[in-house]
Amino acid sequence: MVTLVMLAVLAMMPSAKAACDGLVDGPKGTVVTVVDGDTALLDNGITVRLTGIQAPRLPQGRDLAAWPLAETAKSGLAGLLVGHAVRVRHGGERHDRHGRTLGQLFLADETWVQQRMVASGLARVYSFPDNRACVAALLAAEAAARQQRLGIWADPYYAVRRADRPLELAEHSGRYELVEGRVLHAEAVRDTIYLNFGRYWKEDFTVVIDRPALARFRTAGVDPLGLDGALLRVRGWVDSHDGPRIAVTHPEQIEVLANR
Repeated sequence: MVTLVMLAVLAMMPSAKAACDGLVDGPKGTVVTVVDGDTALLDNGITVRLTGIQAPRLPQGRDLAAWPLAETAKSGLAGLLVGHAVRVRHGGERHDRHGRTLGQLFLADETWVQQRMVASGLARVYSFPDNRACVAALLAAEAAARQQRLGIWADPYYAVRRADRPLELAEHSGRYELVEGRVLHAEAVRDTIYLNFGRYWKEDFTVVIDRPALARFRTAGVDPLGLDGALLRVRGWVDSHDGPRIAVTHPEQIEVLANR
């Protein structure tokens, strides 16, 4: 049943070509293994980090516990990729500080791997300021998977948090979260814009947009001050400084659910 639902979801998604115009062809090879739910190793020695998504994390030698469904996501990616020829296509920065190749990954039949993982509920959308290609299509796939409660979306660990419950949200400090709520007040203080979701900025949830991020918003034609009163879904790493907050570095981290 889950497979049938996933196939129905994929049928409603835009094609990879339509969703990802402008990508530049990168290296190709055959996948020999996967490291986790968003990293693959090719037969030519290239390690590919799939941009635009975040699968549940495995420890990988780090001092942290595996996130729920991390092994499921790894197995899902392995089943999709191992033994198959793939092509990397770049839509932003091409390598990370670890030397991994960054890009969107496609099978020989043009199956878009990131979209398949997100539509299966095995990954969330996770973009960077220097890698923002194809995000709109991935958000659509994520929304459909979340509505159907596929994969991670049936697990409370990945639940969308409420901005009007700052004490609960503060308990998730240090984690990547999706947070929904209405902006009570948007204000500019020197070179930073604050989207306040409560009356008490030292306690309530806040989105912080600094000067480099504001430049990206301007380039995208988005004025964060125009989000005053809007109902938003924000994604990013939660920290605690005068209440729980998320530092937003680029517009794709914010989805406008309703303007007023």
